[in-house]
Amino acid sequence: MALLLDILTYSFKPNYLVMDSQKTYLQEKIKNLGSAIFFNQSDAVLKLPTSIVRIIDVDEEGYIWFFMQRPPQQLNEFEKEFPVRLDFFRKGLDYSLQVTGKGCIVRDPEELMVVTPFLDNTKEFNPENLVLIRVKMTRADYFDNISGHKPSWLQNAIQSLHSWIFPHAPSYGPITYYPGMCEVI
Repeated sequence: MALLLDILTYSFKPNYLVMDSQKTYLQEKIKNLGSAIFFNQSDAVLKLPTSIVRIIDVDEEGYIWFFMQRPPQQLNEFEKEFPVRLDFFRKGLDYSLQVTGKGCIVRDPEELMVVTPFLDNTKEFNPENLVLIRVKMTRADYFDNISGHKPSWLQNAIQSLHSWIFPHAPSYGPITYYPGMCEVI
């Protein structure tokens, strides 16, 4: 219900405020979830493996930063940019996220020196064992998890009223955000 009110209030804000509030909302949700399953969706022969990653930071520009295990191959053998999907889920929380975007391996030593002092948990960063990945979010699907408890009579009444007023509205599905769209506008 609160999510529906948030969506309705977004429609009355200027476009740049909507994009900023969406990014802030996604930052909060991603930081709360903390970890994700990383999928490299490239068609390349050599690509980073699917793995569980712990998110270090989500910045204001829509980048997600994390370390992952360094592959045995040389980093220059991998693509510079590649499509990425991150599946966020944590037991006990009533939501999950699926983020898609464009990822890249941060290889430049100067960029590493500029970025890593500002990130938390860089004490364990060892360039021989870990590699820093940056993902630019282009789409985020927010899912409300279905819980096992039965809804109250009030929730049933509200749901019936909602389905009567909006007969063609889907009852369950993701809420999709496009955080990268503000650069286009």
